[in-house]
Amino acid sequence: MNLILQGLHTDRAAVEAIIQLAQPAHVVDINAHAWRCEGVTYSDALKAQIDAASLAQQVDYAFIEAGRSLADFKLVAMDMDSTLITIECIDEIADMQGLKPQVSEITEAAMRGEIEFNESLTRRVALLKGLDAGALQRVYDERLQLSLGAEKMLNAIQAAGLKTLLVSGGFTFFTDRMKTRLNLDYTHSNQLEIIDGKLTGKVVGGIVNAEEKRLTVERVCAELGVPTSQAIVMGDGANDLKMMGVSGLSVAFRAKPVVRAQASVALNFVGLDGILNIVA
Repeated sequence: MNLILQGLHTDRAAVEAIIQLAQPAHVVDINAHAWRCEGVTYSDALKAQIDAASLAQQVDYAFIEAGRSLADFKLVAMDMDSTLITIECIDEIADMQGLKPQVSEITEAAMRGEIEFNESLTRRVALLKGLDAGALQRVYDERLQLSLGAEKMLNAIQAAGLKTLLVSGGFTFFTDRMKTRLNLDYTHSNQLEIIDGKLTGKVVGGIVNAEEKRLTVERVCAELGVPTSQAIVMGDGANDLKMMGVSGLSVAFRAKPVVRAQASVALNFVGLDGILNIVA
């Protein structure tokens, strides 16, 4: 196995002790803040040691089979809220109603897997009833920001010929704009019902939950004529686990513990472009 170590501003001295734990055959400098330890003998015990040491140094690590590269993949599927972008859109919309604490509490519980997603979304959207639809544009204009490394990551994967899918339990208002802004190939999300310029507190059609996210990844892969093992799937919450589970490489980005525990790799400190050092 190869062990990739990387940090935002990490130098080689900071990872030396981690490298010694891994006992690699060779160490390759990927760049000033990332290293590939080659010929590492993987074990669960070693992973536990590396995990603890990396956390202490605020370094991200990833065990990956030698020789894996972007060329092995055809699709990158991403969650939107708190993955591709830094915010939870529904929480920020709720803030326009003075209801952010109530909505955020439900959001957090859902992302930890403590509340079933359909219930959580229905409850949160209901709280938005009567809000002027102009609040959505305000959230987009004033609060929506791309996550660290998002544009660099997307530029690289698009240049390599991979297709992109944004699949979200959030809303079409935002995914449509992300699709245009970032030249994404596919998007799928929930549609808020708006009547006479006001949110009704309801969603139009079916809810994009964990199962629908998985089905969406499968549908897009089928359309591309590739197995889901050729998909990289990125997410942060419990409702991302099913689509991550069918992927060839799952990436937990700034994720909840339940997601980090099940993902192939976790990016806790570096940006989304950290995936480029893992599948160089």
